[in-house]
Amino acid sequence: MNPQLARHLDWFASLSPQTLDDIDAVYAESATFRDPFQQVHGRDAIKALYANMFRRLQAPRFVIGEVVAQDDKAFVSWDFRFELGGRAQQIHGGTLLTLAADGRIAAHRDYWDAAEGVYEKLPLVGALLRVIKRRMA
Repeated sequence: MNPQLARHLDWFASLSPQTLDDIDAVYAESATFRDPFQQVHGRDAIKALYANMFRRLQAPRFVIGEVVAQDDKAFVSWDFRFELGGRAQQIHGGTLLTLAADGRIAAHRDYWDAAEGVYEKLPLVGALLRVIKRRMA
């Protein structure tokens, strides 16, 4: 694995409010980030997104799984673990990373099931989604 990619993944695995200031070594200044709910442009916007995560959630952390890397691209599977309202939560997903010429992340695209990760946990919407899933199975 590319040594810079390995350092970036170590940063994600140990991400905390204290390590957030190291983001300059991880993301290119004009990097993009996209997930099922948002799209932001620029390292400062990405930093603000992570800072917001630490304000809203208790004990958020990424557990890195498999990594498939080739040239300037990598796909990384992960589990995002956190607490919300005193209850442990987990979202399983994957990220496609594109590295810039200097090895920092130029594009970060998260893929995860928003229905499973968020909507199914809501009382009314979750019940409806579970019924639909059962009928489709």
